[in-house]
Amino acid sequence: MSTRPNPMPGLINDEHVLHRISGELARKFDGVFSPEMIDRYVFESYTALARTAKIKTYLASITKHFAQDRLDALAHAQGIRPSGKPEVLFVCVQNAGRSQMAAGLLKQYTEGRINVRSAGSMPAEHLNHNVVDSMKELGIDLGADFPKPLTDDVVRAADVVITMGCGDTCPIYPGKRYEDWQVEDPADLDPAGVTRVRNELDERIRRLAAELLDE
Repeated sequence: MSTRPNPMPGLINDEHVLHRISGELARKFDGVFSPEMIDRYVFESYTALARTAKIKTYLASITKHFAQDRLDALAHAQGIRPSGKPEVLFVCVQNAGRSQMAAGLLKQYTEGRINVRSAGSMPAEHLNHNVVDSMKELGIDLGADFPKPLTDDVVRAADVVITMGCGDTCPIYPGKRYEDWQVEDPADLDPAGVTRVRNELDERIRRLAAELLDE
């Protein structure tokens, strides 16, 4: 008997797409996770994203990215398929501003040498527009990013977990480094204020990258 959750009411038309995604990920994770487990992860990921998504057009496609990232994290955490890189997770409540900026900056400066994720306990519908515009000024495009729910698998995979002074909490696992950065929330700031937050994060991220890569 399948253990996957049922799709949310009104979204049943995407079920065939989710089965196709499950098949694609089953091939990618062949010998790592069972097809049944992957199917469950895909449907769980879809349901979690659908809770906050008002525009459903791209929901299935972002489900694939979200489910694959969670499965990659789980494989790393369980030692089945370790990434061989430092793993960093940024967390803020809505995953629409500070954590997305921090993740984008760290990805830019480390060029794939660090695996970077971000998530939120109550993800918003979309990223803050001023945040997206501010990051474009540095040549960082967040257009393909989206707010993601905080899940246990990405916390378990992380070597460093950084919250953004927003009161969010994460599961505590031994051997991980936890930090809380007191950073203003850009949600209520004008573009100049968002730039100030971005610049503060930029300094912190440069130090973090140098430390983790021992440069």
